[in-house]
Amino acid sequence: MSIIAVNIYVFVLELLGGDPFVLKWAVVPTDIVAGRHWITILTAMFIHGGWSHLIGNMVFLWAFGPQIEDAMDPLRYLVFYLAGGLVAMLAQVLSSPSSMVPELGASGAIAAVMGAFIVTYPRDRIRSLLIIFIFLRVTFIPAALLIGFWFLTQLLNAGAVANVQTGGVAYLAHVGGFIFGAVTARLFERREQLFEK
Repeated sequence: MSIIAVNIYVFVLELLGGDPFVLKWAVVPTDIVAGRHWITILTAMFIHGGWSHLIGNMVFLWAFGPQIEDAMDPLRYLVFYLAGGLVAMLAQVLSSPSSMVPELGASGAIAAVMGAFIVTYPRDRIRSLLIIFIFLRVTFIPAALLIGFWFLTQLLNAGAVANVQTGGVAYLAHVGGFIFGAVTARLFERREQLFEK
């Protein structure tokens, strides 16, 4: 998937450019509200806060993205992914317009992909590693259960941190991206995909 390749490439640029690179291309809500640096609403979705942030996001994108890309087609999927990321970033900016904390990451766009997945493939099962105390087991979990649980945790955490002006996870970006994906998925699907249902 080319989107994963672009994220990895930008992360290499981050490693080479350090903090100045991140501060230049991440979203700062006060800048957006003041009408400055609007391009960062797009660029921030390709920047990550570290290796674990990048790897975690790319695993989710790899797990859910290919099927959504097949349901749409590569060009529609790209437009959908970018639109989901933009909506997610704007949701985060609107939730804390006076924040000067840089916002970054592909999580909002990936949340849109997950929202589309639950609408497009509600009965699919995802291979998962189940950990119960010290026991490990690979099993298939209904995608709706996995994604539904994830979305519920995002909603609960968004409510818990809505007034906090510190860095951390952009829960409202996740919620905004997910809702966008679930609501608009059918609009981006290939016509023949719609008739298969």
